[in-house]
Amino acid sequence: MRIEADWIRAPHLQRVMAMLEAGGHRALLVGGCVRNALIGAGVSDMDIATDAHPERVIALAQAAGLKPVPTGIEHGTVTVIADHVPHEITTFRRDIETHGRHATVAFSDRIEEDAARRDFTMNALYARADGIVLDPLGQGLADLGRRHLRFVGDPETRIREDYLRILRFFRFTAWYGAPDLGIDAEGLAACAANSAGLETLSRERIGAEMRKLLAAPDPAPAVAAMQVTGVLAQILPGADVRTLAPLVHLEGDLPPEPLRRLAALGGVEAPERLRLSVKEARALAAIRAALADDGPDAATAYRYGLSPARDAALIRAASLAQPLPEDWQNRLEYGATRVFPVKPADLMPALSGPALGQRLRELEARWIASGFTLTRDELLR
Repeated sequence: MRIEADWIRAPHLQRVMAMLEAGGHRALLVGGCVRNALIGAGVSDMDIATDAHPERVIALAQAAGLKPVPTGIEHGTVTVIADHVPHEITTFRRDIETHGRHATVAFSDRIEEDAARRDFTMNALYARADGIVLDPLGQGLADLGRRHLRFVGDPETRIREDYLRILRFFRFTAWYGAPDLGIDAEGLAACAANSAGLETLSRERIGAEMRKLLAAPDPAPAVAAMQVTGVLAQILPGADVRTLAPLVHLEGDLPPEPLRRLAALGGVEAPERLRLSVKEARALAAIRAALADDGPDAATAYRYGLSPARDAALIRAASLAQPLPEDWQNRLEYGATRVFPVKPADLMPALSGPALGQRLRELEARWIASGFTLTRDELLR
């Protein structure tokens, strides 16, 4: 099998691969770029694996007039800059000892040992500079063809090496698993049995994985499996998946929005548990406030803005299993663009301070209740 894509023929990438091969070493693309190229998905990161040790990579890069940067040399990684493009090169490795997210590794000259320490079979695929694909474990191509996400070797062993792999299992299933195949039963059981290990992970890493998972085209089956295994309750207490699948259906052609889907899941501790940024936490709070608003859709859009009101309308319809009216987006856009016609100066100097604020709120409530139809003069009378 061969990768036929423009990116693999890019001069900067070929230059780096040729540098390693000219030095007598293997140069192989690995992981996500190979997987995505084979299924026609977008490729962003191009990771390179080699049997050359980091010091050798640095020497070869310097001799070829390229710039090496020892970004993770203790783990065998050197970044080589070619034509202003960074290329991450990592030496083949084998695990000596694993303890959570940190492992003691030794460099290897065997691709089979490097493949055996990777997380999922579809990520243990390599490609030469000419695009020829290598499958050292003899499982990755078949599993990728079926869209069957499963761990390399024993699932519990892989998980205990790095408990973040539990969340990666659900995230990769959502993105790359076949909807009609179901979720790998052995992997699911291993995630359930080791879910307590998630407590050892930083909330930043958990939050990053959940964002990526909820950005999948349809994360509902994977998140439902998380709830069944107890993983969801472990990372987001109080969350409930029942609204998520109907929400994804109602979204239609709208771009996936992780915060909308997070709001649908619930879980009052989400900002803290998932280490949301200040901006994300405010956006989530706005969606929740719009959900709690029992007024007309246009009024909700006026109070909280178009995006929170739209998300709230989708979530509310999903939770009630009701279709949205055909003009629902027009009503939201109408409300979001209304401008209250009365200004504080219109009530001054007769009113000031708290009395002025109270009167403005009363008039605004009347204006909203009228469907935004009352004019400035009508309100002031």
